[in-house]
Amino acid sequence: MSALGQLGQAGQEPGPLPSPSEKRLAQLRLHLPTVPEAFATLLSLVVVALFLNTFLLQPYLIPSESMERTLLVGDFLLVNKQIYAPAGSLSRWLLPYREVARGDIVVFHHPQPAYLIKRVVGVPGDRLRIQDGLVTVNGKALDEPYAAFEPAPPNPFPDDFPAKVYTDPRVDPAWWKQMRSLVRNGELVVPAGEYFVLGDNRDHSNDSRFWGFVPRQAIVARPLVIYFSVVRPSTTDVQQAALQAGQAADDRLGHDRRLLAKLMGFARWKRIFLVVH
Repeated sequence: MSALGQLGQAGQEPGPLPSPSEKRLAQLRLHLPTVPEAFATLLSLVVVALFLNTFLLQPYLIPSESMERTLLVGDFLLVNKQIYAPAGSLSRWLLPYREVARGDIVVFHHPQPAYLIKRVVGVPGDRLRIQDGLVTVNGKALDEPYAAFEPAPPNPFPDDFPAKVYTDPRVDPAWWKQMRSLVRNGELVVPAGEYFVLGDNRDHSNDSRFWGFVPRQAIVARPLVIYFSVVRPSTTDVQQAALQAGQAADDRLGHDRRLLAKLMGFARWKRIFLVVH
């Protein structure tokens, strides 16, 4: 006799079989992780974040106006730490590698402060000169659509370089001595393993004109994208908001459009995910 017959004789009815939809629902039920499972997942995320931050990507905040209008005060950058990595790096196979090129924006280590960001205009072997703000390399003027010249007090030193006379107190004396030894026919010759960098905001940048070359080993990253940007004032902004006269308050209900403007205006939304060039 079958099992169903035996159950029937015992006075017991077989339970209904689950439908296909019920089986699918059972398979999709949320599995609540145990404490060890949750800890392991969190630990995995921390390891991945540390790996990315150490070897590949790292965020930076632009604090000054020296790279305006390419990079603005308040821009948050995600930089590629692998593109200039030395040979033999463990993570070189993950992202493309290449050498530093003229026109690159680079992040590099500098004694004071710890890191700076500028644009490379001179690579090893280049003959460089600046006349009336125009940069010439190897006898040819650079096409620099990114360069900005915002109002600044008159100063012939940055615009006519290399200078023949020590005229700017911001110039490092040791750099002045080295610079004079590398000038040939009015042009600065960039030595091997060194790079000459400038800020895009030429009249408001403390760069190679004032403290010298950047060694190759000091260059650590290249910016990829602006992942967020908050509105922060810049000392070089020529337009200032005019003060508005206060108005007497009354009891009429309404919509405060100024509050909405403040909430929407704390960030530069159009700059988010902007690729850096």
